[in-house]
Amino acid sequence: MAFLRNLLASILGTLFALGILFFMFLIFASLASVGDEVRVKPNSVLKLEFPLPVSEHSTTDPDDPFTIFFEPKMGLDQIVQAIGVAGKDDRIKGISISSPYLMSGMAQAKAIRDALEDFKAKGKFVYAYGDFYTQKDYYLSSVADSLFINPAGNLDFKGLAAEVLFFKDFQEKSGVKMEVVRHGKYKSAVEPFLSDKMSPENREQLSSLIQSLWESMRDGIGESRNIPAATLDQLADSLGGRNPEMALNARLVDALVYADTYEDKLLRESGGKGKHPEFITLQRYMRYSRKRPIYKGSDEIAVIYAQGEILYGEGSPEFIGQGKMTKALRKAREDKDVKAVVVRINSPGGSALSSELIWRELQLTRKAKPVVVSLSDIAASGGYYMAVGGDIILAEPNTITGSIGVFTTVPNLSGISEKVGINAEQVGTHHYSMDYSLFEPMREDFREVLRDGIEDTYQMFLERVSEGRKISLAKADSLAQGRVWSGKQALENGMVDDLGGMPEALELAAEMAGITDFKLQILPRYKTGLERLMEDLGGGQVSADQVITSELGPEWGETIMALKQLLKQEGIQARMPFILKIN
Repeated sequence: MAFLRNLLASILGTLFALGILFFMFLIFASLASVGDEVRVKPNSVLKLEFPLPVSEHSTTDPDDPFTIFFEPKMGLDQIVQAIGVAGKDDRIKGISISSPYLMSGMAQAKAIRDALEDFKAKGKFVYAYGDFYTQKDYYLSSVADSLFINPAGNLDFKGLAAEVLFFKDFQEKSGVKMEVVRHGKYKSAVEPFLSDKMSPENREQLSSLIQSLWESMRDGIGESRNIPAATLDQLADSLGGRNPEMALNARLVDALVYADTYEDKLLRESGGKGKHPEFITLQRYMRYSRKRPIYKGSDEIAVIYAQGEILYGEGSPEFIGQGKMTKALRKAREDKDVKAVVVRINSPGGSALSSELIWRELQLTRKAKPVVVSLSDIAASGGYYMAVGGDIILAEPNTITGSIGVFTTVPNLSGISEKVGINAEQVGTHHYSMDYSLFEPMREDFREVLRDGIEDTYQMFLERVSEGRKISLAKADSLAQGRVWSGKQALENGMVDDLGGMPEALELAAEMAGITDFKLQILPRYKTGLERLMEDLGGGQVSADQVITSELGPEWGETIMALKQLLKQEGIQARMPFILKIN
């Protein structure tokens, strides 16, 4: 028996040692790879590919070997900086766009397009090639001087559509219900829990939203391709560019070629001497460009990134918490070298309390220094709540914003507990000692207590909007009721001050601060890869979201994640009233 015990211990010890050796091998391999100096050869072509999701700012350091253990992302700011540096790099002759399944929002895609326009303005070429183009890929690639497609490929150009999931029937069949309390006029709030179909009001606002987003996309394509808007609408309506021949006849592309022919064109255009173009990938060039900042002045502008849902707590690279945001804003306003602040928001909203706490810090900061808010893909509800704390708000035409309203949802299991034979009994010292039980229907008097809190929070939200936008409460209320607006619509109704992206926000902040040359200080600061790894190992955390998506596929995975997101909401919410999927 002792022999077997010792043998098992030896086997386990060997496996443990091998695990450590494998772990160390990964670290040293990573160290070796990131230690390579990036060399850019003459007559190079920057190959624009986006194999990873695009976030506003990636906290992943490419020279940190421990980041291989986390889900990598590409920072929009780093992408734009790489394109900007390449525009001034004599060794880079042009850019080749190859972007199947661009994993970004529409406003982020526009920011990359704008950077490519600046690159072209320096006299360098931009070509694009695809075996196929999704609609978002085509929107980005249409900025190219010449656009090519594989003769056997296809092109998706059909207009935009929005899909909202509804759970009313699911609740009735499963016995798992969400108790909903909302502001009385907030018609579209948490509608998926209250109905099995879309209300006329919600349908109207979504139709208006996606029409505005489509017009922004269509007009950008039309300007780059010199095709009238009416023609593009007709092509989308008839699927008139769905195959390569049709796309060529419609002038959506310039030629049908295979990849080898496309490379020959790049070789000639770049002046290369070999048999193939001298490519350098975007990810590799980003390692080069990150050490060559575009902004190099002595004064500083603090750029504070607020990306993800708003949850009560410290915050992380994946979600906004008042902890990190408060520290970042305080550091920016107390740092004498920082002359202005730009807050970049990409958030569907979330905790109303956290939004209020961040708004307060923005108010304190703007008393000390100019604060410009830049809205990215989405800055809705709590995201917009934060935004009105700044001096000036800029949005992209295809930003999704507004959704001024609050609600709360509370899970209730009384239906399923009755089905399976669970009975909960309560005792308490006072009437509200046990104000709510998961296993009992919500009492009406407790519902009224929640409704009072909702109305108070909604009124506070309106006051913040009224004060920040310098409009009456009645005007703020007319823009509210949970309605979502595009950036273009928001400008028309006075919810934002102008249209523009991060470059315009930085220029405006510098102008307000009275400075011309400046460098950027990026905030908040997060843990290193090693710190995050040790924290996760200590907690034994596993990404359940990744497991669910890999096992069920992206469609069912997104559905389950949507339910999970709705069920984990706590407290009064200032967030988008539904999970919106735009195709």
